[in-house]
Amino acid sequence: MKIVSTNVFVGPNVWAVFPVIRHVVDLGILEDWPSAKIGSEFVEGLVEALPGLSDHGCSYSTTGGFLRRLREDEGTWMGHILEHCAIEVQNVAGTDVTFGRTRGTGVTGQYNMVYAYRQRDVGLAAGALALKLLMHLLPQSLRERIDFPFDPAFDWQEELRSFVLHAQRKEFGPSTGALVRAAQDRDIPWLRLNEGSLVQFGHGKYQQRIQATITSETRHIAVEISCDKEDTHNLLSDLGLPVPLQRIVYSAAEAVQAAHKIGWPVVVKPLDANHGRGVSINLTKEDEVVAGFTEAELHSKSAAILVESFVTGFDHRMLVVNNKLVAVAKRVPGHVVGDGNHTIGDLVTAVNQDPRRGIGHQKVLTMLEIDNQAKRLIADAGHTIDTVLPAGEVFYLRSTANLSTGGTAIDLTDVVHPDNRDMAERAIMAVGLDVGGVDFLIEDITRSYKEIGGAIVEVNAAPGFRMHVAPSEGQPRDVAGSVIDMLFPLGQESRIPIAAITGTNGKTTTSRMLGHILKASGKIVGMTSTDGVYVDGKLSVKGDMTGPKSAQMVLRDPTVDFAVMETARGGLVRSGLGFRHSDVAACLNVTGDHLGLGGIDTVEQLAVVKRIVIESATKTAVLNADDINCLKMADYADVSSIFYVTVNPNHTLVKEHIKAGGQAIVLEQGMSGDMLTIYDNGLHMPVLWSHVIPATLEGKAVHNVQNAMFAAAMAYSFGVDLDNIRHGLRTFDTTYFQAPGRMNVFDEHPFKVILDYGHNPAALGAMAGLAERLEVKGQRIVVLSVPGDRRDQDVAEAAKILSGKFDHYICKADDDRRKRGHDEIPQMFKAEFLRNGISEDQISVVPNEEDAVATSLKMARAGDLVVIFGDNSPRCWKQIIYFNAGEKKEGGASKPVTATSSVAFEDMIDNDLTIIRDGRGVRLARDRVEDGD
Repeated sequence: MKIVSTNVFVGPNVWAVFPVIRHVVDLGILEDWPSAKIGSEFVEGLVEALPGLSDHGCSYSTTGGFLRRLREDEGTWMGHILEHCAIEVQNVAGTDVTFGRTRGTGVTGQYNMVYAYRQRDVGLAAGALALKLLMHLLPQSLRERIDFPFDPAFDWQEELRSFVLHAQRKEFGPSTGALVRAAQDRDIPWLRLNEGSLVQFGHGKYQQRIQATITSETRHIAVEISCDKEDTHNLLSDLGLPVPLQRIVYSAAEAVQAAHKIGWPVVVKPLDANHGRGVSINLTKEDEVVAGFTEAELHSKSAAILVESFVTGFDHRMLVVNNKLVAVAKRVPGHVVGDGNHTIGDLVTAVNQDPRRGIGHQKVLTMLEIDNQAKRLIADAGHTIDTVLPAGEVFYLRSTANLSTGGTAIDLTDVVHPDNRDMAERAIMAVGLDVGGVDFLIEDITRSYKEIGGAIVEVNAAPGFRMHVAPSEGQPRDVAGSVIDMLFPLGQESRIPIAAITGTNGKTTTSRMLGHILKASGKIVGMTSTDGVYVDGKLSVKGDMTGPKSAQMVLRDPTVDFAVMETARGGLVRSGLGFRHSDVAACLNVTGDHLGLGGIDTVEQLAVVKRIVIESATKTAVLNADDINCLKMADYADVSSIFYVTVNPNHTLVKEHIKAGGQAIVLEQGMSGDMLTIYDNGLHMPVLWSHVIPATLEGKAVHNVQNAMFAAAMAYSFGVDLDNIRHGLRTFDTTYFQAPGRMNVFDEHPFKVILDYGHNPAALGAMAGLAERLEVKGQRIVVLSVPGDRRDQDVAEAAKILSGKFDHYICKADDDRRKRGHDEIPQMFKAEFLRNGISEDQISVVPNEEDAVATSLKMARAGDLVVIFGDNSPRCWKQIIYFNAGEKKEGGASKPVTATSSVAFEDMIDNDLTIIRDGRGVRLARDRVEDGD
């Protein structure tokens, strides 16, 4: 049994709308060994190792359902068992996940085993540990037949403990977790920014951040003051707030002197530590002060140590958020209560049986440990671990009341005296914290400190929330909610609008069109595309950026107020969607591309993957009514509106949709051309003629007419004014500057050249149709290929589509052959063209792309059309604009490349092009300027 492959989905995916891990598991010989056949010893050993499996309902949807499946006559298979164990191992560590699914892949013995996770590393480690457990529980006779790295020293309890500690280091702590849950309850999105507790709430320009309980609104100076106990003491004392007497010392001798001056008993603690580290209390002797000084030095960041008067009373944590007291917890150090029968050791064991106690922060309470501090307190009391305490006697195993060392907390928020409430709020305001904790010692919190005394012993930045959200006694308090409400007051936005675009072809052009419309409307747009991540029209990260990571780049950018997400199949299959929800989502089309890869073998399966994007929409789904696979997605869209796009004005379904008051954009035929027309709740709104959109080449580029319709529909769905939509479409063209590699036209040679990134049959067919519709006086030449990982039948289909549409075919290969031979793809194209009736003298095989482009340009004559399907678009474009660069006009002047070539100035300079400024404006010379020119 082994894991063949693994996918970690970070967002909505084909298995679930939340993060899951998928392992493709090969059972090997265990395919013939379901649980019932392995035997009851295996089943009972599994239940003993993970008793929580008894709560799993499985397919029976009731407690005990999974155990029933294990023990049935047939039993259940190992992949299914592994799924439940991976879930339960996470539950043991405090990660509450329940979802799992195991389905066959179609290959005998192989299964897609899927389970939910909260933190990537924890989820993966849970799957690995679950697999080790199952393998070690197998009977020896089976283990001998399995190729698995068995560890003879395997200790399940130690492995589980190690995993729990690992999980706690990786998972959010109690405070950060509470804040994340509070944000989720308020529908505020969040992103984890590191492996610790740094979290972003909200998107783009609306974002706020927290690190534990420090927020982006917490003042640095306030944190510095709170960490300096002397400064804090002086600030509070100057305001007349109750604080103990205090001295700062630098040696043990000075500490002893300070204790005599203050008066016994005293407390010795570091000047700048927190969480109770290095604090020694109730010291009554000089040697105790010396020992306390040494302990404080170990935890102090500076040489300064504090000695202060010991104030009696119970330890209370008073939490103040946004200048308001929101919770009070009485903290009790870890302790046991004698019963007259059991030893201290036995009592500790009994206390740790409480199901609320776990390792570290795994649960609401932490297990008690008999460590060095506990042993010292036991010895100081004249006891041993075997001492039997009298009934009712409370014995403290800790001198401080921290929950992380086994303490307990009792909520007293509702009974705190108003004077004490006011005191805590004033203290936090004095320090300047937006979220702060006051450690207050008083005998009875229900009575005023002015009456019975009491003292503030510490003010804490980044106070822990665990004692308030999960007290051992009393009512839990939504303190995290108070922080989120402070960061996002009622009515304040937390989300930027998100437009999600998917489909087989046209995604990048449509994304660019929509981004251009929105930018013209005054938005700062963050856009992902196959070219890179763009922010406000500027390239931020270059490359194919259509997956989850690039989406999160946009959502994390603090300048962005609108996101346009091109979402491709690859990212969805590998990692899922990079965001939970979009406002408006569009599927442009679904045609055969990348089939046979990643388990996607049919167009219908591909549609299911792309449907994830439509299912993410919360407001509007924009669907191609002329594509049956897009139409079917309407049934899965949980939105308030379906917006159909059709180039067929007689589309029956769309006409009925419009009659019912639905939204649609239709290409309507008129005497002056084709009009993009929006229908909405009975309104008929002409947008503009298709032939006035530059990107459509006077309406001849039908695929770009459709892309423009999608961009208009999405912009309208976001409430963009029609005039801004018109202006955006009128000013967007397919020059290399605005849409590199997307139908870029260069007509400054005697012949016309079109560069396009088309790499599947549908895209090649769209460009072939355009080539037919363009008026061409000479011949039509095409440079073509498809990526090497496409199926042989895709090559044949592409050749069939192109056959007869051009006069000469130059067959090439992409730079990355993708495991194909050097000239395998071009030779396949040649063979297919010959089969389709193309004569051999019309076909050239030039495997290298650079050579193939050069061949087409040299072949072209005045009046010809050259269509180049380029893989390396920047290199191809350079070849096109540099072609014949060495030739001079009369007089030796360089032939200029005018601004209409639309090469960005930055690119021009990078490509050694020379900028010329003269009376005709700004132009580019094709040649470098020689020295002395």
